[in-house]
Amino acid sequence: MSGQLIVKQGMDGVIASAKAAGKGAGPAPVHLWNPPFCGDLDMRIARDGTWFYLGTPIGRPALVKLFSNILKREGDRYFLVTPVEKVGITVDDAPFVAVDFEVAAPGPDQVITFVTQVGDRVAAGPDNPIRVTRDPESGEPSPYVMVRGGLEALIDRKSFYRLVDLGEHKDHEGARWFGIRSGGDFFPVIPSNEL
Repeated sequence: MSGQLIVKQGMDGVIASAKAAGKGAGPAPVHLWNPPFCGDLDMRIARDGTWFYLGTPIGRPALVKLFSNILKREGDRYFLVTPVEKVGITVDDAPFVAVDFEVAAPGPDQVITFVTQVGDRVAAGPDNPIRVTRDPESGEPSPYVMVRGGLEALIDRKSFYRLVDLGEHKDHEGARWFGIRSGGDFFPVIPSNEL
């Protein structure tokens, strides 16, 4: 299939290309692929992790999983990528949502493993850090965990509240912070004096 056809053929072209590229288990090696840009596709990932095509939610979880396996980030843009083509899509916030987590070895050596809405599992640690941004006006936190290749998951509210229960206060970069420990790292959430 030519690179320009994927945009012209729309969803059918994307599905065919994704199936051809994603023959193995798990995410495709998109970091190794640098095909020509073929244009933008009317596909969007909403902040809640819902994928839309032409304004309509994609209701087939297996199809969303297939697309998520060929997702790539370059700078601030997101693409679906195969060895021969690359199409741009819109991502409202983060492409994934962490909908749950489990804790192994609770305490100082704990490891927190998140599960995303598409079934990816990622253990927070040095290669997959947790970060929290705060809205400058409301102070509302937005917590994220790195999934792979610059692709983050927004940690959903219920999971974030559970994470807070695991938090601790610790000196970090010359100040006292409340944060989360996982995989041998401490991830600051908020200065202790702001709690």
